[in-house]
Amino acid sequence: MEYLYVIQQALVWILTIFWLYQIMVSICSLVKLKDKPLLFNKNHKFMAVIPAHNEENVVANLVESLKNQNYPKDLYDIYVIADNCTDSTAQIAKDAGAIVYERFDSTKKTKGYALNWFLKQKIEEDTQYDAFCVFDADNIVDKDFIKNMNKKLCQGEDVVQGYRDIKNPADNWITGGYALFYWMMHRLYHLSRYNLGLSALLNGTGFMVKFDVIKPNGWETETLTEDIEFSLKRIISGNRVGWATDAIVYDEQPLSFKQSWSQRTRWTVGHIQCMQKYTKDLANGMKQNKSLMSIDGFLYIIGSIPMFIVTLLLLAINMLMYLGDGMTGADLIMNYGMYLVPTFFLPILIAMFIMKLDGRPIKPMTKQLLCYPIFMATWLAINFKCLFRRDIEWEKIEHNRDIKIAEVNKVETL
Repeated sequence: MEYLYVIQQALVWILTIFWLYQIMVSICSLVKLKDKPLLFNKNHKFMAVIPAHNEENVVANLVESLKNQNYPKDLYDIYVIADNCTDSTAQIAKDAGAIVYERFDSTKKTKGYALNWFLKQKIEEDTQYDAFCVFDADNIVDKDFIKNMNKKLCQGEDVVQGYRDIKNPADNWITGGYALFYWMMHRLYHLSRYNLGLSALLNGTGFMVKFDVIKPNGWETETLTEDIEFSLKRIISGNRVGWATDAIVYDEQPLSFKQSWSQRTRWTVGHIQCMQKYTKDLANGMKQNKSLMSIDGFLYIIGSIPMFIVTLLLLAINMLMYLGDGMTGADLIMNYGMYLVPTFFLPILIAMFIMKLDGRPIKPMTKQLLCYPIFMATWLAINFKCLFRRDIEWEKIEHNRDIKIAEVNKVETL
């Protein structure tokens, strides 16, 4: 029984140190720092790039919101990559005013492949764009998105993640779960690290990359989470991902539990792929660079599945100690509560606090807040499943909500 106690204490210390670090970093999101000075003043030329697979229901709204950007119209072009489409996405995008590239390759379906295919063509053309922004076809974009990303370029940033807000947060407990997760991540992860000079992470959509960054090789990613992979490669090379709170893109979240389960499973498998591929490089980067950014990147990659496994082991050891009369029932309940309460119920209070800071009304999200523990429990179930089964196939998330940028802006002003 003594050896179980030693293991238990070691696991407790691992989790305590890890979460104390995360809390200390997150607190820095509450500090308002001065904006970075401009290194120069220039209006750069942008590409807005939209990989789209069978998105005829929503792509026109995105193109329309991009056409209405508060930025010189001759300094950005809108490209849609109609990727393996069997519907009218290409024609609708053309009619809406986008430049359309059609791609057909049934063996390589993910966004990473589509981006690489498109960007390599632009590199070969030696196209005269300064940067490109990537959007999902279901997005709609705030009118100042490109203007604010241009400001980041003038501040010396070359890869920047924008603020990924939600089109449909109050639809049901699933969309609400996504919204609460992203709102907390934006402030407690991205903003806090930006304030400290660390690296944020690309977050799937609504990000900007200076065109020179991907020359000459294009968008080289291999995993199911090309955004995280690109971010980790940046950190390994000693470069960071910036953050732009005021460059806002609105994203549609899936309504059905089946689609949500499939999507989050893909993300988890992609994270495991990144962990397997880049953990060693991140660890080597810590030794070579000796920077907090390298340490932070390493802690990120071990912060999901490895810490999940450590927590499961700790809970199992506590049960073994109880069954072996090495722990009382009261101690077992207290120890379990120390992990279950912060995991499932503390996030509700944190989410409410973040919403208050961001000026979001809490009352319309009451049901979603109460159901947030269920949303997170299903994510833990996905993590557990992916420890043993990762044989997934790419499955399209259906986007059918015909929400325009004017409707989002109207709701936000109420």
